Amino acid sequence: MRPGVYFVDGGIACAEGALYAGCRFFAGYPITPATSIVEWMAERLPQEQGYYVQMEDEIASMAAIIGASWAGGKAMTATSGPGFSLMQENLGYAYLTETPLVVVDAQRSGPSTGQATMPGQQDVMQARYGTHGDIAPIAFAPWSVQEMFDFTVHAFNYSEQFRTPVLVMADGEVSYMREPLQIPKQGALPITNRRSLTSKHPRTGEIFLRYEMPKFGDGHDLLVTGSAHRPTGVRDYSPRYHRATIHWLFEKQKEAGKALHQEGLDVESRHLDHAEAVIVSFGAAARPSYQAVLAARKTGESIGFVRLKTLWPFPEEQLARLFKDLKRIFVVEMNMGMMVREIERVGCEAQVIGIPKVGGEIHRSSEILQQIRG
Repeated sequence: MRPGVYFVDGGIACAEGALYAGCRFFAGYPITPATSIVEWMAERLPQEQGYYVQMEDEIASMAAIIGASWAGGKAMTATSGPGFSLMQENLGYAYLTETPLVVVDAQRSGPSTGQATMPGQQDVMQARYGTHGDIAPIAFAPWSVQEMFDFTVHAFNYSEQFRTPVLVMADGEVSYMREPLQIPKQGALPITNRRSLTSKHPRTGEIFLRYEMPKFGDGHDLLVTGSAHRPTGVRDYSPRYHRATIHWLFEKQKEAGKALHQEGLDVESRHLDHAEAVIVSFGAAARPSYQAVLAARKTGESIGFVRLKTLWPFPEEQLARLFKDLKRIFVVEMNMGMMVREIERVGCEAQVIGIPKVGGEIHRSSEILQQIRG
């Protein structure tokens, strides 16, 4: 799509954001509410000299984009809850092998097949702890069609910069809703491209524990294994090598957290001056939350608004500063209470109150107002 303003759904915005960032390979399996992403990539990638492959399932989809990344391409897949579950083993492989790629999870109401076409926010802990072992994820949470575009671009940038999988934890409401989308001119948004490995002989140097990445087909003798390995890629179960690798993954996430804060991509806060209470939310649930804040302030109530743009790494330090003098913190989310547990850890002396909702519906602002006025 050319630069300009379009009226599209969040799935199309996500796909266009991927193309803008340079994604030229997509492998996936159709699943609501991520279908519009899959369909749009199938149509648009051939127009951009890219490749779309519909796989037999989500396990194979993850394997395909891992392979495409090691072949030098920017690669993405999109799914929803059940498919995200199937991706977890290969996603763990991608973390350990430090493979840059993007996974979009348009969350729906679960568990199991659940309400297949209805929204939810029940995968946020799966994003953090879904795959086995210690991982250090980066996960964005868009709340608008425009952010579906913008955050997909950011996801590719952070994936390439830190050589890691990056997640876009959307939800069915944001994926299906239609709003104006501003597509900027190419070059208006910064695009991060991969840093190639400088050494021609990786077996004499490190291909892991570093940001540069080789690719298959360039004459490198590559050893890419999901087992514990030395920095050269050679399999080695020695505690010191495994320990060094895991510590490095978490160090990269820590550096990514600093970069997210510098770019203003971690937390958004509004109306916190002299506020005694605050509503915290993310994704689609943040939209009625903000409307509730505006309605409460019209009647003189001292309440502010905080939105998590990034779920992981959890912006603990930033939130601790924002919560310092608060009395109450309300956490609005479309699950039975997941992020509220994280907020409790940094809530300082404030009372933390969850406002959960399940059933495939987003909150109404009137429901939130009733809860906070209790």
